[in-house]
Amino acid sequence: MTTPRTTTPKYYAPAGGLPPQTQLTTDRATFTEAYAVLPRGTMTDIVTSNLPFWDDTRLWVIARPLSGFAETFSQYIVEVSPGGGSDRPELDPGAEGVVFVVAGGLRITIEGVSHDLGPGGYAYLPAGCEWTLRADSKETAKFHWIRKAYERVDGIDVPEPFVTNETDVEGGEMPGTDGVWTTQRFVDPQDVRHDMHVNIVNFEPGGAIPFPETHVMEHGLYVLEGKAVYLLNNDWVEVQEGDFMWLRAFCPQACYAGGPGRFRYLLYKDVNRHAKLSRQFV
Repeated sequence: MTTPRTTTPKYYAPAGGLPPQTQLTTDRATFTEAYAVLPRGTMTDIVTSNLPFWDDTRLWVIARPLSGFAETFSQYIVEVSPGGGSDRPELDPGAEGVVFVVAGGLRITIEGVSHDLGPGGYAYLPAGCEWTLRADSKETAKFHWIRKAYERVDGIDVPEPFVTNETDVEGGEMPGTDGVWTTQRFVDPQDVRHDMHVNIVNFEPGGAIPFPETHVMEHGLYVLEGKAVYLLNNDWVEVQEGDFMWLRAFCPQACYAGGPGRFRYLLYKDVNRHAKLSRQFV
């Protein structure tokens, strides 16, 4: 069953800046062996990065492969000033990516075909494809860029690039939830060409994950809208729009979205591949 969207999507994007000297230091930032929480207040000017061959661009690196942290992916929140961008955005020929726009407008050209993306715009970029990106509006463009080393399998084709908008992707109702918990899936879960999924999960007020999920997938969750309490390992943590959560494989997780509005997040997970048992599989 699918559930049509009835309200306009909202997207939180960091604004940068610095807090005043009078602000209390204590916050919800947490880093453990099982999960991490990066509240939106941590995304200030002094923690931004730059990239080679990107003009008028800065970014917040919110996940990267690191011992004791993310193992399978990196995730950036990229801010591109009008006219900025890159003609050589991805330097790793083995990296696939997803771009998801949360503010402004940009033009992405994939294998010579140009696409204009606004908020909610989504592009899948397979490993080895040629693409460029430019902010082509008067407003600063902000987008998530999720990257993963693509795991090729002999006899299975590499997926093709595609561009869409989340407003064109209906939410599939989770069984037995009466529509209060839906997931917008941008690729077919049965398509084993894909080794990662980047979806949007939606909860209406009162919706919940009513059991501790414990599974092999690693997760990155960026809260696009609303607030909720999230079970992370043994801790119930309050989260709100603009927060990022990393969950290692098998970290128990659940959620209760108490309202007053919808709770929505952009979700990364690794899928559809064997567990690596030896270096010959790496």
